[in-house]
Amino acid sequence: MSWKKHLKISAAAAGVVVLAAASWSLVKTDGSDVAYAPDKVAVSEPPKPQHILTPEPVKAIYMTSWVASTKWWREDLVNFIKKSELNSIVIDVKDYTGRVAFDTGDEDIKKEGSEEIRVSDMKGFVDELHASGIYVIARITVFQDPYYSKRHQDIAVQKKNGTLWKDKKGLSYVDPAAKEFWDYTVRIARATEKIGFDELNFDYIRFPSDGNMSDIAFPVSAKRNKVEVLSEFFAYLDSQLADISIPISADVFGMVATNYDDLNIGQVLEQIAPHFDYIAPMVYPSHYPPTFQGFKNPAAHPYEIVLYSMSKAVERLIAASSTPASPTSQGGPSKLRPWIQDFDLGATYDAEKVRAEIQAVYDSGLTSWMSWDAGNKYTRDAYKTVDNEAR
Repeated sequence: MSWKKHLKISAAAAGVVVLAAASWSLVKTDGSDVAYAPDKVAVSEPPKPQHILTPEPVKAIYMTSWVASTKWWREDLVNFIKKSELNSIVIDVKDYTGRVAFDTGDEDIKKEGSEEIRVSDMKGFVDELHASGIYVIARITVFQDPYYSKRHQDIAVQKKNGTLWKDKKGLSYVDPAAKEFWDYTVRIARATEKIGFDELNFDYIRFPSDGNMSDIAFPVSAKRNKVEVLSEFFAYLDSQLADISIPISADVFGMVATNYDDLNIGQVLEQIAPHFDYIAPMVYPSHYPPTFQGFKNPAAHPYEIVLYSMSKAVERLIAASSTPASPTSQGGPSKLRPWIQDFDLGATYDAEKVRAEIQAVYDSGLTSWMSWDAGNKYTRDAYKTVDNEAR
């Protein structure tokens, strides 16, 4: 007679698999012997992530993954948020290097080797932010990806001689039509949602623009229309992430708010809007060309630049809506949540200039904004303080 022992599996409250009592099932093995065979194994489901609903309005600052990995610095910024009108934070999970800043737990991503665990306690950090009532947005840089493009040069943006093309900063890109890279991006997005991020924000979802554009080749998209390529990608993201419970958002070039053409980067506001919950035009006044709206130095006129840009975006999305709506109603222009400038470029950005941008957002009929400073050194007196008990 032969015997088999089976251990039943049960799930602990925290989603950890633990051993329970042994279980035996009597079965006949031949004409004379009987044996005990295992029952079916019950495998625990991982706990579902806890998310915070999108606040109205969103008032956010940006944090690099390096700052998120530096406890004293991140704690200082979190305390700043708690004491101010801010209620949200945008954290890099994949930045301009192409490296993923946390342990995704995804074997395919690990095989790619793109993880660089800068924030070893990313989930714990997100949980801490939630405990303080802070909405947490994950920023995922997409087609600007030096790491992936170097490993997969056959689908990277190339020079005409077939070598890797780089922009003015020395950064390389993946061809936006490369569908295997779309799958990779979705895997990163799903892994990010699983550790509790409340929103997925996609940046550099465009064709490259800064560099030697006369010596550039796209091995996958070739002569395809750039708007069509990106529209397919946006629709793919939308469909592949439709089953997750959190919003997705898109960062777009600031002049996408005012230009009806694609600026040779493939971004057209009306083509983007149907596929994202929120759209974030990067209306940094310093990034507008001289003479824009008649201003010799647009950076010196933050209120006027942001007001004009976001008013045009509101106007366009109202026109594009099947049922025209006010900027604060569901859908349409309510998707708009601009990035504003809190860094010195073209002009010194003091509290007055930052506050002028915020007022311009409000005067365009919108309520939400996100503030960008790549160095994470914000003009703190530009943001209103609040009673911590009122949060």
